Amino acid sequence: MDGFFQGRGGLTVGVDRSSEVVESDRSKLNVRFGLLGVLPLLLLALALFFFSRFGTVGVFEAAFPPVEELTIERLSFRQGFIDVHVVNGGPEPVEIAQVTVDEALWQFEVKPTNLIDRLGTATVSIPYPWVEGEPHAITLISTSGVIFEAEAPVASLSPTPGSTFLLTFAILGFYVGVIPVFIGLIWFPFLRRLSSRWLYFFLAVTVGLLLFLGVDTVVEAIELSTAVAGAFQGIGLAFTGFLLAFLAVSVVDRWRENQGARSDVSSLLLAYAIAVGIGLHNFGEGLAIGAAYATGAIALGTFLVVGFAVHNTTEGLAIAAPIARGTASVRRLLPHLLLAGLIAGAPAIVGAWLGGFAFSPIWATFFLALGAGAIFQVTWQIARMMGDEPDGSLTTGLNAMGLVLGVLIMYGTGILLTS
Repeated sequence: MDGFFQGRGGLTVGVDRSSEVVESDRSKLNVRFGLLGVLPLLLLALALFFFSRFGTVGVFEAAFPPVEELTIERLSFRQGFIDVHVVNGGPEPVEIAQVTVDEALWQFEVKPTNLIDRLGTATVSIPYPWVEGEPHAITLISTSGVIFEAEAPVASLSPTPGSTFLLTFAILGFYVGVIPVFIGLIWFPFLRRLSSRWLYFFLAVTVGLLLFLGVDTVVEAIELSTAVAGAFQGIGLAFTGFLLAFLAVSVVDRWRENQGARSDVSSLLLAYAIAVGIGLHNFGEGLAIGAAYATGAIALGTFLVVGFAVHNTTEGLAIAAPIARGTASVRRLLPHLLLAGLIAGAPAIVGAWLGGFAFSPIWATFFLALGAGAIFQVTWQIARMMGDEPDGSLTTGLNAMGLVLGVLIMYGTGILLTS
């Protein structure tokens, strides 16, 4: 009989199939639910397939020449050669037909291949007797006649990875990032001895410093995004980096609150978050210095080192101020201060290496945007933390003066970079 089976010893045992039916119905519902979620995507893919296969694209392709876009990321010089590093950010493959140097046609070789696919990278090597210190103009001409131009204001032998240049760029980054930040951290004992009222004043100064630093980083990221190949959407890349960093630091902050961390631990986490944001900013400064030296702009590079060094001394204050609120001893906090200082300063060394050896607008834009997002998030954390205290509001007279002072300090030291 249905629903029964013969057991051992002749016993007839009944089986309740109602649970099996319910489970089967539930599985069918899950399948239908999944199909409802996937169906719009399948229809969209089908529509795009038919459009690309049978749509009007062919008519326009026949009527107009292909759209070609080639971004020249950088020029590098080696003995007897000029190397042009390019990225195809357009919708169509690009084939280079001719190359001119200083308005004269010249032989060339494209690696890995002469036909550069969409999103592909290539290096155009030109055997040319370039002159040290002289400007040179390079023009790439595609098979369809589209012209892509670049100019080297000062020709100079490009640095190559090796012990000498690695050490040189490391020293530059050390002077720009590590030394100024550690000098700024020396303010920590002074901050520990301040009354609550004046400590919040210096925290407000920190907010001003970070706000200026954040805006400056956003501007740098936007400026660099214009050099990013079109397909990589420079502004979109910058926004993505900003949002990722902002959300990542927010998640850490929420985790800290949910864990109910002690005041000292919370201040340490905040200081580390500030150090990360500053470190990403200093990474961008290292890129600028490395690129300046790599392109032969020695005077500009030296000027940037001096300007950034003065500018970055205040960053140590921004790291030390939140920790000064705690009660932990200086001896216990010293390792954390040293580590936070390295996190904030050492990226300038890495940036100098990358800027000197293999500068990339894509990565530079992304990392600067990461720094901006982290800086703005920790600035919000500090302002919110201050708002919870009686003397901490940024709208009080003393704290408002501190915020303005922080902005003016960064503005004043920033003049060194533009004067």
